[in-house]
Amino acid sequence: MTALENIIRERIAAQGRITFAEFMEAALYYPGRGYYTSERDRVGAAGDFYTSPATHPVFAALIGRQLEQMWRLLGCPASFGVLEMGAGRGPLARDLLGYLPELSPEFASAVSYAAGEKDSLTVLQGAADFDNITGCIMSNELLDALPVHRVTVRGGLLQEIYVTLRGDELVEALDGPSTPELAGYLAAAGVELPEGYRTEINLNIRPWAGEVSRRLSRGFVLTIDYGLPARHRYSPERRGGTLATCYRHTSGSNPYIHIGEQDITSHVDFSGAARFGEEKGLDPVCLMPQRDFLLNLGLDSYIRTLPRESLSYDEYLANRMAMLELVKPEGLGGFGVLIQSRAARGEDLYCLRPDNALKAQDGPAHRAAPLLRDEHTPLLRGKYPHYQSLDGGG
Repeated sequence: MTALENIIRERIAAQGRITFAEFMEAALYYPGRGYYTSERDRVGAAGDFYTSPATHPVFAALIGRQLEQMWRLLGCPASFGVLEMGAGRGPLARDLLGYLPELSPEFASAVSYAAGEKDSLTVLQGAADFDNITGCIMSNELLDALPVHRVTVRGGLLQEIYVTLRGDELVEALDGPSTPELAGYLAAAGVELPEGYRTEINLNIRPWAGEVSRRLSRGFVLTIDYGLPARHRYSPERRGGTLATCYRHTSGSNPYIHIGEQDITSHVDFSGAARFGEEKGLDPVCLMPQRDFLLNLGLDSYIRTLPRESLSYDEYLANRMAMLELVKPEGLGGFGVLIQSRAARGEDLYCLRPDNALKAQDGPAHRAAPLLRDEHTPLLRGKYPHYQSLDGGG
């Protein structure tokens, strides 16, 4: 039993029960002991999962191409603020800021970049006013880790799933909803849950949308995560919900073990994220798969530059494999990309269509792709541990 589990048990013993959202908040964010607040490795071979920024630096490069066009659509302001929410240890910021001078020195000099965490904001470059941003607020795999309420339907009534104690065991108990917002959320989504259906409701997306709206004066919101629009998120085939755990690269469904040592997530309802954004004055631009987003921004052209590089066969194979991993439909490529805007022409974004102006730029002289470094996840070795190097490395 972890020290954090003891803390949670003491809280339940004192209160009788807590909502699952309260449990998840403590498990992930309890100061110094939660999954995201401790010093443990979370991403990469030594952690529990891998992310797009950790997979290959071309992910950041392609986002950089889109950010550069956003800057132009906004009239090339002298200061273009980029706020990355939920930045973690900063792999996306590191790769993006490293690539921008090669992409466009003029744009790179205009960028101010800040990395935001739950209760902090760290400026990594520039001096923009991050409470009044002209630019882009973005996140990668943030919303899926916001604490969720869990609900079900019993006897035709909406019931909330609470966490309580039975002897020494953490167990679930049903009772009426802790807040009328739960029923209100489903009604606004046009969702009527059938008898026995269990699912999650993320009320934390509303304050997230409020924070984004408060900070963004003019520009775009770029949100990348795994999730679905409401009609699929709450479809009959997901009657057990989407709650999942991840511990040492193994997926699970029991949030009551490895407390503070495993990730707990649920699929994002992108319809809810767009709806809450509209309430705050953010216009929905698109929801599209990460696969299409990256391919429309020129991933293929970067892959085609690899044979021109002075790479060993192993290096070529590792880079190509990692690049393609970003667009696998059953994996990272199936993630959703939600773009919202305020006082900006979102309909002109390169990422929206394959026949964009980038294609004319991506000829034989196209700039080289950024390449894997030691800090990226070694997918080739991870997926094929018995792979024998053709370069004599073993």
